[in-house]
Amino acid sequence: MQAYLYHLFILGGIYILLSSSLNILVGLGGLVSLGHAAFFGLGAYTSALLSLHTQLGFPLLLLLSGLIASFASILVGIPALKLKDEFLAVVTLGLGIIFELILKNLNFTGGPDGLYGLPNFNLSSLKLLLLIWANISLCLFLTFRLKKHLWGLNLTAIKENELTAKVMGIHPFPLKIFLFGLSSFFAGLAGSLYAHYITFIGPNVFGLHTSVLILCMVVLGGMGTIFGPVLGSVVLFLLPEFLQSLADYQDLFYGSLLILILIFRPQGLLGKGKKGLKCSL
Repeated sequence: MQAYLYHLFILGGIYILLSSSLNILVGLGGLVSLGHAAFFGLGAYTSALLSLHTQLGFPLLLLLSGLIASFASILVGIPALKLKDEFLAVVTLGLGIIFELILKNLNFTGGPDGLYGLPNFNLSSLKLLLLIWANISLCLFLTFRLKKHLWGLNLTAIKENELTAKVMGIHPFPLKIFLFGLSSFFAGLAGSLYAHYITFIGPNVFGLHTSVLILCMVVLGGMGTIFGPVLGSVVLFLLPEFLQSLADYQDLFYGSLLILILIFRPQGLLGKGKKGLKCSL
């Protein structure tokens, strides 16, 4: 029973880290991404491949996974972030699909079978849990500081009316790139933690379903809030444990729940005001 609880807390913590990282992009920047799982996967495969072919220690692998995911997101973001709203969502959707196809068709990634036998570096469940929550705390702290900093006011102005923000002397593009890179950095960390906890990764884990699930967690809890994604992750992660007898209908339940939230409480469970997801998906 104790091992099962550790398992729930560890996997749940990874999803909280993912949703909190996406909240930096969606909640603070108003930028909808349907390809966040690609950076989650990039961090996982980076850490997995380096661990199999080098003698690097886990702390360095963890850092490199986040940095490479962040660097890749900046390269993608330079052209993609010039688009707005649903156009950006479609581009990131395509990015996620392309990434999954690449993983399935490359030999060194294991193809559709994935990579097995990844080292766990003798991390106990307690140490891994503490490490995950240390990264969650850092992500939430940075989100809080960004909201309270002058940048937070600038980001709010950009979300409300980008043209007006430009007239006021705010430069939206560098801020968007920064948010994209920071968000993907924590997604890469989550990927590394996931890979060495499960000790197996496959392309299907990092596909569209995961990206949509992470976005649902953010929307459900409340975009732009500090603890909204945490609550949304807990709700959507624990639901399958109570709906095991209805496993075939879980996606239907998730979709129905999301629709109800968007209709009756678009700001999410912990959000304030009336505004919700600013994108026609």
